[in-house]
Amino acid sequence: MPERAAGDLSDARLAGTVVPAIVAGFDRYQAEFMGMTRRAKVRFERCDWRGAVADAAERLDLYGHVIDHIEREVRSALGERVGDRNVWVAMKTAYAILSSDRADYGLAETFFNSVTRRIFATVGVDRNIEFADSDFRPPPSESPGLPLRIYGPVSDLAELVATILRDCSFDCEFEDSRRDARLVANRLAAGLQSAGGSGRVDRAEIIPALFCRRKGAYLFGRLYSGPACIPLGLALLNSERGIVIDAVLTDSDDISIVFSFARSHFHAELDPAIEAIRYLKLLMPKKPIAELYIAMGHHKHGKTELYRDLLRHLRESDELFVFAPGIHGMVMVVFTLPGYDVVFKVIRDRFPAVKPMTPRDVRRTYRIVFHAERAGRLVEAQEFEHLEFDRQRFAPDLIEEFRRDTDETVEVTTDLVIVHHAYVERRVTPLDMYLRDASDEAARVAVNDFGQAIKDLAANGIFPGELLPKNFGVTRHSRIVCYDYDELSFLTDFTFRKLPPPRFDEDELSDESWFGVGQRDLFPEEFRRFIGLPAHLLEVLGRSHGEIFDVQYWHNMQLRVTSGEIIDLFPYDPSRRLHKT
Repeated sequence: MPERAAGDLSDARLAGTVVPAIVAGFDRYQAEFMGMTRRAKVRFERCDWRGAVADAAERLDLYGHVIDHIEREVRSALGERVGDRNVWVAMKTAYAILSSDRADYGLAETFFNSVTRRIFATVGVDRNIEFADSDFRPPPSESPGLPLRIYGPVSDLAELVATILRDCSFDCEFEDSRRDARLVANRLAAGLQSAGGSGRVDRAEIIPALFCRRKGAYLFGRLYSGPACIPLGLALLNSERGIVIDAVLTDSDDISIVFSFARSHFHAELDPAIEAIRYLKLLMPKKPIAELYIAMGHHKHGKTELYRDLLRHLRESDELFVFAPGIHGMVMVVFTLPGYDVVFKVIRDRFPAVKPMTPRDVRRTYRIVFHAERAGRLVEAQEFEHLEFDRQRFAPDLIEEFRRDTDETVEVTTDLVIVHHAYVERRVTPLDMYLRDASDEAARVAVNDFGQAIKDLAANGIFPGELLPKNFGVTRHSRIVCYDYDELSFLTDFTFRKLPPPRFDEDELSDESWFGVGQRDLFPEEFRRFIGLPAHLLEVLGRSHGEIFDVQYWHNMQLRVTSGEIIDLFPYDPSRRLHKT
């Protein structure tokens, strides 16, 4: 629309000419999202792991690219009235009318909000031009729900499994489907028995979509047997020998770990998203809705759900924001609500000399984490801008910290605290705190997984920079994850070196190095000295993961990463696997 024409139209007529372009943009995004998602099954069948990783990266960037395009269209169409809030009020109304009967109404709301927030740097939420809560009529409770494949009743569990596999219609062969069906049947029988089920399956339901991520693929559903109902997850791998069922998951916690907030997003051809999320919530009752949306690749709407849940918690409690437990960071101010399972991180204005970086560098590391395959070891952070809170909800010492160290990021007024930029993450227990209070056995288990976390990150081409327990946390499933990204970077950005021998006896006693050290030089032999574990736990780490103190291990990992190898990582306990390797 020519710019001069926009100024001649009424608010409603102008909105009516622009809103269809936003709806069309959303439709285009959904179509491209599903197109990229649909490729995942083919990648799995062809063992095209590099293609799968490339698709994941492309899909992550898709939303921003589409919003960029729509923003340009809207600015061009509205011309000098692009900042006219009356026009945007009319646009929201028109958009709601055009989208009210959509099954994906929630994603549509978020898409519109993304466009408005590109135009207006809205502090808090402007309900006149944004969808704050669901403004659309929610689907009726008797909605058809997610289409499922239904089986049963059956007494032969192996035949049930074989039928489920046949119905997947893979365009490749199984290594030995009969063998795997028998192995799975044995695990299912044990799972049903422990849940109080009968000797047969009265009903089995399977989501008719493959959940693909990296080199793995999954089938999810539920089994009913007498009074028992158990979740079901089958983990599949593929190789030149054919597909195998690698693991059987019959516990909500096992499936929840696969959908962890420290893992990358699934590619599963399911639409509408809301019905998929509702069913997945039945399998993982403790998993927040926001995390399920994010796990399915709808990270923007996951942010929306997270924000709405936060507002609900604030309305229903009188808790104060306080410092998060743990050592206060030199780069971030981290705060939380004691009864709410997330933390908020804001970047300090200035860093001490021992942290040779800038706020821009910190944001870069968070972008790396967002795009990386997180291997279940990097906590995903949601980036928020212009959050508005009642000042009375903040502890006085936290207000003082904001005034002193985050004046460029956090605005404190008489009545409000406005957080102009923050990262929001799931809260975990800092590993150093956990180890102080843990039993000897729990501490040994945690330290073993700490070493595995370091290796898993290396397998994905990431090095956390500082291997300190305070930078890692323990999830409710007792898994170790990294949440401090101050010095995180690509594995290939570091130079792993062997310590040069001393020239003279006095060199070993000197406080100064007798050799040159670059900013990204690392000496694995020295990790033992600086890793910050007590002697008995350092010995545990050395026995289970001593390679991390050997420079050759890091050189080998760098070679594997630079060669493009996609290294196997399994998001489930080894005891759930069917085949010993």
